[in-house]
Parts: sequence; C-alpha cells; structure tokens
Amino acid sequence: MNAPVIVVGAGLAGLSCAIKLHRAGRAVRVFEASDAVGGMLRTDIVGGFRLDRGFQVLQTAYPEARAMLDYDALELAPFDSGAVSRFRGRFRPIDDPFRHPSRALRTLTSGVIRFRDIWSTLRLRAESCRPSLEALLTSDHDTTAHTLDALGFSEPYRQAFLEPFYRGVLLEPDLVTSSRFLRFTFRQFATGAVALPRDGIQAIPAQLAAHLPAGVVGLDRAVEDITPTGVRLVSGEHHEASAVVVATDAETARRWHPELPRPTWSPVGTVSFSAERAATPGPRLILAGDRDGPVNHVCFPSEVQASYAPAGKTLVQASILGPLDGADEDWFERVRQQLHGWWGDEVDGWVPLRVERTPRAVPLQDPDWLTPATRPVRLGPGRFVAGGHRETSSIGGALRSGRRAAEAVLAE
Repeated sequence: MNAPVIVVGAGLAGLSCAIKLHRAGRAVRVFEASDAVGGMLRTDIVGGFRLDRGFQVLQTAYPEARAMLDYDALELAPFDSGAVSRFRGRFRPIDDPFRHPSRALRTLTSGVIRFRDIWSTLRLRAESCRPSLEALLTSDHDTTAHTLDALGFSEPYRQAFLEPFYRGVLLEPDLVTSSRFLRFTFRQFATGAVALPRDGIQAIPAQLAAHLPAGVVGLDRAVEDITPTGVRLVSGEHHEASAVVVATDAETARRWHPELPRPTWSPVGTVSFSAERAATPGPRLILAGDRDGPVNHVCFPSEVQASYAPAGKTLVQASILGPLDGADEDWFERVRQQLHGWWGDEVDGWVPLRVERTPRAVPLQDPDWLTPATRPVRLGPGRFVAGGHRETSSIGGALRSGRRAAEAVLAE
C-alpha cells in the first residue's frame, strides 16, 4: 500500500490541501504543532467573551471560501459596508453608496468627501472588478500609496477614510503594499460582505477539519525534520510519506526549504476590553482619521455578533499596527488615553481583557513580494509547499494555495 501524503500544518492551506487529496481518494495525514487547527485563525474564550487572535474577519466574496465553506452553518453576521471616521475631532460616517444608497447624502455631507472622490472610487471599482482574478494579479503594479495618488483622491478623504481603512486591511502603516493586493481586497469589499462567524473566526478551520476522517489530523505533533522518505516528529517518530506538503507560514517553511523567499513581517496588536455598552453603536468600524495615538481602528465585535460577549456586556477591540513593546498595563492605559479623547469618561469604566501580540501577522506584500502574486507550489519530486506566501496573504489565498498544492501532488 502506498504511503500517505503528509501535510505539515493544519491552517487553512493545509486543511484545503488535505480535503482535496482525501476527496481524490489519496491517503493523507496532517501534523499540526499546536493544540488546535486554524493557524492564525484562533478564538479563545476569556471571561465569557470570544476573543479572536487579532482582528479577524471573513470576506465572503473569496471564490475559494465560497466553494469550500458552508456560510449558513457558520451563521455569519455582516459588518455595515463603510465605516465611521474620527476626523478633525468629530465622528464622520462614510458609507458605501452602492450598498447603502439611503445614506449617500449623509456621507456626502460628512465633510470629508469631494465629488472627485466619487469618480476616483468608480475608477478604482472598475479597475478592481472588471478583470479576471488572474489578470488582476498579473497587472502592472505600484505601492498602494502611489496608486491612491495617481487615482486623484482628495486629501481629506484619504486621511479620514482610505488611509486608516487600508492600513487596517493591509496591516502596515506606510501603504507600501502592492496595488495588486489593494485592488484584490477592493474587489472583495465591492462584491461581498465582511462578516464574523457565530462561534468566532476559528469556526472556519473547524468546519474544514470536519470534512476529514477522524485520525487524519494530529494535534501537538510538531515536525522536526523532513527526511528523504517522510517526516520525523519532535517526539522522534518517523512517518513514511509518498509526498510532503509544507503548509506553514513563510518563515517556518524556510526551515526545510531555505530557497523560499524570506518575508518581512508586519506585526500588529489587539487590545480588548469589556464595556457596558458600545460607545458608538452598530456593526461598524471606527477609524482613527486624526492619527491621535497608537490605535488605528476600533471595533465592537459584539455589535456584529452578539455571541462575542456575555449578555449585557460589549466587547471592545482596538487594533494597533506595529510591535507592542512593554507591559500589558501600559498598553491598556495608552489605548484608554487615546479613546478618552473620542468618548470621554465612559472609557474609564472599560475592564481590560487581553493584549494580543501578533509579531508575524502577514508578510509585507510590497511590489517585490507580489512579483509574481501566484508562486509555484511544487519544489521538486515529492516536495510541495502551500500557504498565503504562495498567493496573496488572505483567507482566499491560503485556501487557493492548498488546492493548488493538492492538484500538483495528484498530477505527479
């Protein structure tokens, strides 16, 4: 009997690969170093609150996600399309007129948008939505900042909305990410919803793992080395393999395949509080248009999904771009100081829950990193790789890379 295909890592890419192989009739084993599936997509219960590790959302327009996930079973709840910006000392609503035409007048009178911004948005929408996905990911590209310049957006609209919004999407403060990824994400926002699963973001990999037979995924089974005939675990066990797919983050994959490119990581942090109510009610993102402190944006996830907080409580999450050096207590205080200027004494009653540090949130996807945007998944006979670093670093990119790796294994 042939040895199984071994997949290293039970994140989205590894699970996608394993499902494709299993459905094709191939024996497969998945070894995961941590205590649960999901990779970056993890949810913890803290004091009755569901805390995703980092600010995590599902863009429902991802083609691979639509193909692989049962959205109804996830019980998704969407964010409003748009945001509220704290800009020049006031909260200013900015809504997508295509989704919320009744709010168009409110957006136009917010004091941040000019008529030229409407035309520039329509142009960006056309450039992002009309081409095929393959054409979009092979188009000429520059940095996001230079592309926003070229599109001619007004300075108030950029400062209040575009820059803080895309800093939060791209997870980097200088907007040096490739315009390929800018247009890729704009396409998802324009054609789908941004949502949270009822049971937290980890419900996504948990649903995928349920498609595999019991015993296929081994947790707390860290791989020490890849041998000529299989893999050796940290425990000393050796497992024969007909092929090995490394489905980890880019840095971990380089342990066994040093020829892979070395990423520059974008670190981020999330500071969570318990509150009695949402200071700005509704399923909306609150942007720091004034850049008046370390927080880039604030979200009340329990306004989107009530299951994220116990009855009578509200979950507050503030996202910070960059490393969070220093003690947790210092970060709770720094966030409170900034947000006190937004909502006043109400912030003083918020109860600290957790400071989550993610030093390797995503690789910096600048033009060099996304040239090409779709990388090979076969490295040699019996050796394959999958992960967001083979595509765009996104839920859709991870799932797509796993499928491509499985197809390459089957072809070999």
